[in-house]
Amino acid sequence: MSAESVPIPGRPPALDTSSLSSQSSSLPIWDRLSTWASENKAIVYTIAGIAVVVTGAGVVYYSTDSTTTTRNLGSDEKKRLSKKERKKAKKDKDKEQAQSQVKTEPGQQPKQKTSTVESDPSENLPQVDPSTVESLPDQERKEYATRLKIGGNKAYGDKSYNDAIDLYGKAILCKPDPIFYSNRAACYNALGNWDKVVEDTTAALALDSEYVKALNRRANAYENLESYSEALLDYTASCIIDGFRNEQSAHSVERLLKKVAEAKGKAILEGKEKKLPSPTFITNYLGSFRPRPRPEGLGDDIDLEEGSGKAQLRAGLAAMEKKSGEGYHAASTAFDKALELRDLGEHASFAYNMRGTFRYLRGENADALKDLDKSVELDPSLTQSYIKRASMHLELGNREGAAQDFEKAMEQKQDDPDIYYHRAQLHFILGEFAEAAKDYQKSIDLDRDFIFSHVQLGVTQYKMGSIASSMATFRRCIKNFDKTPDVYNYYGELLLDQQKYSEAIEKFDTAIELEKNSKPMGMNVLPLINKALGLFQWKQDFQEAQKLCQKALIIDPECDIAVATMAQLLLQQGKVTDALKYFQQAAELSRTEGEIVNALSYAEATRTQLEVQEKYPQLQSRLQGMGGQFGAMRKNENMVKIARRSMDKARNAGLPSLPNAVVDSSTFDST
Repeated sequence: MSAESVPIPGRPPALDTSSLSSQSSSLPIWDRLSTWASENKAIVYTIAGIAVVVTGAGVVYYSTDSTTTTRNLGSDEKKRLSKKERKKAKKDKDKEQAQSQVKTEPGQQPKQKTSTVESDPSENLPQVDPSTVESLPDQERKEYATRLKIGGNKAYGDKSYNDAIDLYGKAILCKPDPIFYSNRAACYNALGNWDKVVEDTTAALALDSEYVKALNRRANAYENLESYSEALLDYTASCIIDGFRNEQSAHSVERLLKKVAEAKGKAILEGKEKKLPSPTFITNYLGSFRPRPRPEGLGDDIDLEEGSGKAQLRAGLAAMEKKSGEGYHAASTAFDKALELRDLGEHASFAYNMRGTFRYLRGENADALKDLDKSVELDPSLTQSYIKRASMHLELGNREGAAQDFEKAMEQKQDDPDIYYHRAQLHFILGEFAEAAKDYQKSIDLDRDFIFSHVQLGVTQYKMGSIASSMATFRRCIKNFDKTPDVYNYYGELLLDQQKYSEAIEKFDTAIELEKNSKPMGMNVLPLINKALGLFQWKQDFQEAQKLCQKALIIDPECDIAVATMAQLLLQQGKVTDALKYFQQAAELSRTEGEIVNALSYAEATRTQLEVQEKYPQLQSRLQGMGGQFGAMRKNENMVKIARRSMDKARNAGLPSLPNAVVDSSTFDST
């Protein structure tokens, strides 16, 4: 079947007016000639001596019989007749009129003059029903079906949709044909009867499983019925059959991926257990604030009553220092208990800050905001509470509230470098790179020892296109922070983006060794994941890349970046079922709605590919053929984009996820 545009709501879809000669090619020559004649009367009539004139009122037929010639003579010709001839002609005309006015008996109808012109093909249509059709010969059934379809097309063109439905139904009785079902579905589509559209297009596809028009019509109906998964499957199959030449169908696939993912994402969020994210994420988030000594009175050398609120607060801080999953869970529990005991004195504001922090990490944003509100109420000078609240405001879509919190923080302590660093982070996520660079530089000016201000400045310069400045910033970082693994890891990312694979892998290896030596109990797994991506892009070394991801997951089983990367690696190898499991796991591990939708979009694209293969096994070879033409290149680009997104997410852990984040649908591997 030929390519078909996607039905546009409000506009009746085009009927399938494929030439009927293809349907009658198997008929005897005389029957085929008769069918052709019935469809091309204008030509036949002209050949037979009938002049055909097309007017606004339709087709008017004028006989060119020679007997009427004298009645159409021009005035010049009439002048040449003699007086005697004109008198005779008038006498003959009067006699003819008198004969035509013969009186009829009462109740008797006057005889009608028989027309020599045949009726329109859509008129005098055969009347059929299930009982009469059974008695018709096959050849007559086919002829009736053709005539009824022509009548249906005319009724559809006149927007007499119910009449067209009746005529297509009779045509189907004579000959079940996918085109007849699809055209009747078009009538139901125009009437907005989506269930009937699904019914008729399904019947058409049962007769021709690769009928693109029927697939697109059914997909459109499913979408109107909010059966998005079914619509996605039909549009995807349509795209594969058409070789992705129909842009509207391809856009429909992307649109539906997002709809399906958003619907499932909301369901996941509603039923999602509130728990802490991976240790990698928590470590990066907490590390985005400059390390500070414990508040006075909470040191290990202070004698605190066991079971008191202050003792629990100190226990939570000690557990955080382990930088492990077990330590973070213990810290969260201790902060909850500290506030339950209520004897915190001057440390109450700090306790609300820490409990709010861990509530935020668990995704309990409303409760986290209440805790931070209480923290700034008790101690307005604790600027970190304003900074954390600003991030939460932005994640909830309240950009104005975020800006106000940064202003309030600066009113309390204008020279706090954390204020400028985190405000730069928010500029960065909003794509305001020039403003971000200014704030990162201000943060550095106030405190040159915080590595992440330098790292983020280098990345921002890179995003702005200042490659030379960015590379210079990272070289200075390596010189000044040569024992810090993060420098080598993020420098490697930028080298990888420039396809300097050997240098990038070298930097990742250095970061891995430094992580092992400095944090054996809480190793950051990001250098392992980045190296896996580098080996894939450089050498297509799936085996080694998978080993590195598996190692990362052993160290941090809940690292969603490692899970998503493993899913993509499996997908590139055609291990679709295994990839789907990892994509679903990544969605379950994601914290925010935007992250969940992104993961689910990949999961749904993968699931749909599996369903198409199962439902349309004949398309498997076509899928493989597409992979040979452009699939491999597109998949490689997908991995690069996944790598960049993973790198940004890891580096910017602690930045809020913007509500209704736009998913980059160009990375979906729907083939």
